[in-house]
Amino acid sequence: MNTPSELKYTKDHEWVKIDGDIATVGITDFAQSELGDIVYVDIESVGDKLEQDEVFGTVEAVKTVSDLFLPLSGELIEFNEVLEDDPELVNKDPYGEGWMVKIKISDTSQIEGLLSADGYKGLVQA
Repeated sequence: MNTPSELKYTKDHEWVKIDGDIATVGITDFAQSELGDIVYVDIESVGDKLEQDEVFGTVEAVKTVSDLFLPLSGELIEFNEVLEDDPELVNKDPYGEGWMVKIKISDTSQIEGLLSADGYKGLVQA
């Protein structure tokens, strides 16, 4: 399982890359492998201001649909539109081309509550 150390993680299996007050968010390698082949990513909340842990979209795999939870409060400013035509990028490259949304963070103090790579590994291996 790939868990890049420079990223932050949530207990809900999202990863977060912080760049100033912008956060890029996707699902982890563990999450995509548990879901299986991803066939659709549905995110209709671009432009919305959401609170931490609110549902911002869903990811649909062959066998199931899972909610996506916002790891940090803020405004969704961008959706990775490539996923509309190529949702399997989430399976192929979850930490790269398979990213899902970008958020303008409204409360940077929430970053401290996210898991480190080691903390996330401990969670999924427990």
